[in-house]
Amino acid sequence: MVGLLPETNAAAETDVLLDAWDFKGRPAPRATTGRWGAAAMILVAELNERLTTLGIAVNLVTYLTGTMHLGNAESANVVTNFMGTSFMLCLLGGFVADSFLGRYLTIAIFTAIQASGVTILTISTAAPGLRPAACSANAGDGECARASGAQLGVMYLALYLTALGTGGLKSSVSGFGSDQFDESDRGEKHQMMRFFNWFFFFISLGSLLAVTVLVYVQDNLGRRWGYGACACAIAAGLVIFLAGTRRYRFKKLVGSPLTQIAAVVVAAWRKRRLPLPADPAMLYDIDVGKAAAVEEGSGKKSKRKERLPHTDQFRFLDHAAINEEPAAQPSKWRLSTLTDVEEVKTVVRMLPIWATTIMFWTVYAQMTTFSVSQATTMDRHIGSSFQIPAGSLTVFFVGSILLTVPVYDRIVVPVARRVSGNPHGLTPLQRIGVGLALSVIAMAGAALTEIKRLHVARDAAVPAGGVVPMSVFWLIPQFFLVGAGEAFTYIGQLDFFLRECPKGMKTMSTGLFLSTLSLGFFVSSALVAAVHKVTGDRHPWIADDLNKGRLDNFYWLLAVICLANLLVYLVAARWYKYKAGRPGADGSVNGVEMADEPMLH
Repeated sequence: MVGLLPETNAAAETDVLLDAWDFKGRPAPRATTGRWGAAAMILVAELNERLTTLGIAVNLVTYLTGTMHLGNAESANVVTNFMGTSFMLCLLGGFVADSFLGRYLTIAIFTAIQASGVTILTISTAAPGLRPAACSANAGDGECARASGAQLGVMYLALYLTALGTGGLKSSVSGFGSDQFDESDRGEKHQMMRFFNWFFFFISLGSLLAVTVLVYVQDNLGRRWGYGACACAIAAGLVIFLAGTRRYRFKKLVGSPLTQIAAVVVAAWRKRRLPLPADPAMLYDIDVGKAAAVEEGSGKKSKRKERLPHTDQFRFLDHAAINEEPAAQPSKWRLSTLTDVEEVKTVVRMLPIWATTIMFWTVYAQMTTFSVSQATTMDRHIGSSFQIPAGSLTVFFVGSILLTVPVYDRIVVPVARRVSGNPHGLTPLQRIGVGLALSVIAMAGAALTEIKRLHVARDAAVPAGGVVPMSVFWLIPQFFLVGAGEAFTYIGQLDFFLRECPKGMKTMSTGLFLSTLSLGFFVSSALVAAVHKVTGDRHPWIADDLNKGRLDNFYWLLAVICLANLLVYLVAARWYKYKAGRPGADGSVNGVEMADEPMLH
């Protein structure tokens, strides 16, 4: 059974892996398991997940306003809450995978959950009773009938089942892909690096297909066909993933870093009244020599922790390593090793950087909500016949990401290398800083574009629901700037959290990163709700008819908040010290060769 550790001989042959097992629980044969034959099926699963999730999210706001007849503010919050929940549930998915199910079962189960959610969503768009009547049948007073509570309930059930599935799948798919390569083998380690490059490519490919093909199908053939295609895609991804079961390599459950953090905090709180020893050497720590002896005697390789030196910051947590009863064997909830405590301290030191990157994803959220709503009010024609779907404007966003990465590698890195001497160009914190600065410029540019759009609408006396005689391509700069900002921020964050998280808490790095995306969407929801409540219905910034609102003021508010956040970030980045000096001083990052950890370039 997958997930159970079988008994293995100490003198194992080299044609099997000692730290990985096949689907029957036997040591995995090197020749017939893992590598690209298995990784390719995992990549397909991720491609279909990205295609499905973004295919729903990027154009959802137009469905909510046009079909379900919700207001612009409420529709935007539905989208951001859906996306925020998807990313937040990655923490739950990672915990379940690390502690209970393993990555394979987590991917399989949560992909099935996502498929069921998308199927319900498809049914809700196809069944007449699950959506309100069209405006033409209820527009006698100029308004449309809003979706009923039951109709919204079915839609929310579909969306949040989809979010739950997305969270579980996304939390494990990249890790399970890396499990298919043996890091102790030079050739397979190089293949693993290529896997992460292809992983990022498949994410981008799925995004591109979602914002072009799927959005076009939704707007021109109908939502039931667009969402039906999403349901078929995720179901096909599940089938292909399961088809690779005999080829996969399975790893031992490692336990969740969240449990370690909770155990350290609980143990420190329980012993908070005990005096700390003057000499940190008196604190309980791992016995490296004993662990090495056990490893050598067993003939197995293990990823044991390396003892970390004591630091004076956050000394309250040191209480967790006070050994009250040396002769006893206390639980981890009463006694933690000093190394465990220092790992938690490292995470705490990263929190200011973590907190100040949230606002970028709040700006990012506007690209799938209000920017799409703006596009619906503008002239989207190319030539005399073809009309660009409003949701497809995000193709410029995705294109900007794909363009920025090679521009950074070919132009920015050589220039930065000559200026700073860092062989990798900008440090992770510098890359994040560039992304945050671009978010400020993007919101200022979006505000100026919206001012012009409102002037054109008023000069042309555009009626309610009418099209403003202004090209939709005026929105390209804000999509482009936020896309370029994501290329800097996304890779910078991932680099920072991967490098700086302790080796024993590597899965925490992805969780911290994804939680900033989640909280960014939730902050967007909170800001929209607060602004809508304060500005009211008489002079709303976010009106149901954007031509009667002041969306530019909302963009200016975001620009000011992002500017203040950038200044705080600069202080936090200056305060932060990398684990082993500044990256790039010795041709490595934090003293670790670039090949030691996967990067999503």
